[in-house]
Amino acid sequence: MTIIILSILGYLLGSVPFGLILTRWAGLGDIRAIGSGNIGATNVLRTGNKKLAAATLFLDGFKGYLAVLIAGQFGDIAPYCVGLAVFLGHLFPVWLGFRGGKGVATGLGVLLAGSFPVGLIACATWLGTAFLMRTSSTAALMAFAVAPFASVVLGHFRLAALALVIGALVFWKHRANIERLKAGTEPKIGQKT
Repeated sequence: MTIIILSILGYLLGSVPFGLILTRWAGLGDIRAIGSGNIGATNVLRTGNKKLAAATLFLDGFKGYLAVLIAGQFGDIAPYCVGLAVFLGHLFPVWLGFRGGKGVATGLGVLLAGSFPVGLIACATWLGTAFLMRTSSTAALMAFAVAPFASVVLGHFRLAALALVIGALVFWKHRANIERLKAGTEPKIGQKT
């Protein structure tokens, strides 16, 4: 029962759309009406406001990190259940008709709390790929492709299973990006669309 309650709370926390809240607070309107229509940091960056994008990135990541960190006080299984719940909350937020973000920052937050070294490897993969390729989607796909393997190598087998599920959902949410990458039309980081 505790895990169910924690998972519900984790889902509700994950559902908080920080990108939408921050851009409205800043007077930039509805972030869903520009660029990709996404509520995440990459689309917030398309407004030209780097500080808001950074704040969105941090808050979306922190909600994943915090949920798993708190759940860790309630047994061995709770962090993985709550980690998945907070991630699903971001992807399918109840407040926005279940149409949310792509889960990259929140997923990275979950990984960092599950195993800091695994999370660092995923973050470093994202940063390195973003620097080389200049596309956020490629960086995200690479980071979440690497995470399950990093988890196994470091002996975190439960986290590997969670990372595999999160990674599959990240790839699924990036379907349109993958098509644009194939076509060579995917926008570069910071490019307005």
